[in-house]
Amino acid sequence: MPLVEHGAGNYRFLPGIAPYSCGVVSSPGYEIAHVTLHTPVPWRDGLELARRSVEAAGQPVPALCGIELRSPRPFTFDGFAAFNAEYAAILEDWGLFVDGVNPVARTNVAPAVRPPASPVLYGFSYARPCAADQPATFVVAGAGELPEGKLAHADIVRGGDTSPSAIAAKAEFVMGLMEARLRGLGAGWDRVTAVDVYTIHPLHEVLPEQVLERIGAASMHGVRWFFTRPPIEGIEYEMDLRGVTSELRL
Repeated sequence: MPLVEHGAGNYRFLPGIAPYSCGVVSSPGYEIAHVTLHTPVPWRDGLELARRSVEAAGQPVPALCGIELRSPRPFTFDGFAAFNAEYAAILEDWGLFVDGVNPVARTNVAPAVRPPASPVLYGFSYARPCAADQPATFVVAGAGELPEGKLAHADIVRGGDTSPSAIAAKAEFVMGLMEARLRGLGAGWDRVTAVDVYTIHPLHEVLPEQVLERIGAASMHGVRWFFTRPPIEGIEYEMDLRGVTSELRL
């Protein structure tokens, strides 16, 4: 699917499904800055915090282009849909949507150790001006072992199987999604600055060949393993990526 211009936000996005896009990339003359919250806050308060931060940086609210959430536990498919509807309604009310499409990239995972009592905001990204000659920066949204556009248990790759071979197959599938989204954003592994993996399953047999070898030069930056579960029951392995020059912390 071709990139869609978000003129008010100064970035472009790959359309995804109702709750989020597949990824975002900065428009010429802009960069995507990534912000991590040292102490996550309840997600509604977190969205307001992100909005105020974008405005304090002198940018319009539609410049908010990425959201990272942490949830108490994986949702059922129905529970995920209900949460997404409430979440998306806020973004739409703020004028972030483009022709009824949600452009904001998102990752939402559930920590397996010391999970929050309710969903919280962990990080966000927004577009801001930069030097005209700076390469484009981008965020690839989180994805688990589900085909693009699908949100059904029957579509989970090797659903119900957590054997080492199944986790390897899931990792292989998710890497394919990441690479397709990178291509869609006009980017490559050479521009990736952060690779995140979200799973509770061992990675020592997966990382060397299925991740590190494939990401090429980006392997120099390593891979961050978050001991978390993906946001929906039955999904076991998730990844997201970004390529940015500005990493901020609140």
